[in-house]
Amino acid sequence: MKQDDTLWKGIIEDLTPLFMLYFFPGADQILDFARGFEFLDKELEDVFPADNPNHPRFVDKLIKAYTKAGKEEWILIHIEVQGYHDENFGLRMFTYFYRLLDRYKKPITALAIFTDDKGNYQPHSFEYEFLGTSAAYKFNTYKIIEQDEEALANDPNPFALVVLTALKAIKHKKASDEDLMTLKMELFRTMISRQMDKPTMRALANFLKMYVQFSKPEWHRIFETQTKSITNDITTMGIEEMILQRAEQKGIEKGIEKGIEKGIEKGIEKGKAEGKTEVVSNLITKLGLNDEQTADIAGVSIALVRAIRERLAR
Repeated sequence: MKQDDTLWKGIIEDLTPLFMLYFFPGADQILDFARGFEFLDKELEDVFPADNPNHPRFVDKLIKAYTKAGKEEWILIHIEVQGYHDENFGLRMFTYFYRLLDRYKKPITALAIFTDDKGNYQPHSFEYEFLGTSAAYKFNTYKIIEQDEEALANDPNPFALVVLTALKAIKHKKASDEDLMTLKMELFRTMISRQMDKPTMRALANFLKMYVQFSKPEWHRIFETQTKSITNDITTMGIEEMILQRAEQKGIEKGIEKGIEKGIEKGIEKGKAEGKTEVVSNLITKLGLNDEQTADIAGVSIALVRAIRERLAR
């Protein structure tokens, strides 16, 4: 089985305040949460173009957050999710830092979340020295494999359950579908035992459903059935409903109740080629569906899905 780290982008957007409080305790004392957060994906791509072969696109987020200072000022929070060994990671983080600082002239903090299973891999700095000139850059890091399962399960912040899901995925990456089913149901029961609002529950449930996929589709259907039987289909959101909600947010206002096929069809008709590409991109990046699932739901060819996936991976 393979974990899909691209889903971190979606869960960070869905649960930004909880994310901030989990990784930066006391952040609400410095940042003005009431003003919300802004995601600067376009600005990040301008700093590091995705089509640059020397700097492939990684799972990262750039967030603008306002402080509680008297005057209007803001900081940039740069997040990286790294799931493999990269000997140039420190340099890349430093490059992001100085380009962002040069562009915005604002305070910047950076966080690297490591989702690999290598216990000895956790770069946290970049240092340079030549002929009396030197530079040293340090950034925040978080190693998921080093976290304690019990502590995560008992953490009052719901975002700890995202980390717990990722930790379980790392530790049990060779699990069979049957064992993975047991693991996911255990995590799901842990989630619903907590008192949390419905949007938070839905975001967590979808992350759990999609972060690690069963190798055989029938196990996904079994998991859906069992989770719905536990919750009476009140707190969880099926994949189809989630897709329709995102389509609705893009302006599809009529005919949604007629079904997923017609909902997506309307989105494609409205946005033409752009709408079709956006639907496929969301299915890949937000839900983590494989090529066959994406092609089937979006009503496009597998060749098109693969082309869009390849472009997103650059």
